[in-house]
Amino acid sequence: MRLANKVCLITGAGSGMGRVAAELFAREGARVVAVDVNAASVEETVAGVRAAGGEAVAVRADVTHEDDCRAMVETAVRQYGKLDVLYNNAGIFLEADHSVVDTPLEVWERVQAVNVRGVYLASKYAIPALLDAGGGSIINIASFVALVGCTVPQDSYTASKGAVIALTKSLAVQFGPQGIRANAICPGPIETPLMTSWLLTNPEAKAVRLARIPMGRFGKPEDIVYLALYLASDESSWTNGAVLVVDGGITANYF
Repeated sequence: MRLANKVCLITGAGSGMGRVAAELFAREGARVVAVDVNAASVEETVAGVRAAGGEAVAVRADVTHEDDCRAMVETAVRQYGKLDVLYNNAGIFLEADHSVVDTPLEVWERVQAVNVRGVYLASKYAIPALLDAGGGSIINIASFVALVGCTVPQDSYTASKGAVIALTKSLAVQFGPQGIRANAICPGPIETPLMTSWLLTNPEAKAVRLARIPMGRFGKPEDIVYLALYLASDESSWTNGAVLVVDGGITANYF
């Protein structure tokens, strides 16, 4: 098993990529601390992990709240004795997030709070635990939109994911010498509840985006989570500060 004896904390584990990650990591031997703002959803994730023979504990936490982030890390250490992996998967995209000229301030700030402050707070409390364990892995979910401009803007989301990339590189340089590697994954459009709630129910928006993907389909959660599995495992012991794009070829596509 690729994650045997590792303790992995996954935020946003109540659905989508986070739930798939919790299930896969547990199958690979990890003890999973599944975190989500929705208590019922994360309990469902843990029930599924346990039903499949895995080991996991559910934590209800809002990553925008400092006390919640402190508590989720404390739960990991108390329950399993250490922390080896922080998987910052929690994130939001709001339909009212457009161009800077017409995005309401409260929408801008809410996206930044979850997508950037959440990574900051989770890392703030996880890094000391990772150091206590002798090192480990931080996996941050950014986005391909942080690397290219978009004629259909989502400026707060785009800016937030650019910040995640920059923070990832800073963490990689700061803590690499102490055995902590930090890497960012930039997914393309993935079929998760976050996307299907608006994009896949809008035929025009779906067609515009699908036309840009050389592979001819949207991504599946597994397309991202298997890369995260590599980053969580010891196989990636010399992968640090990387920005890994998994987007079906979107960012390589000129026309």
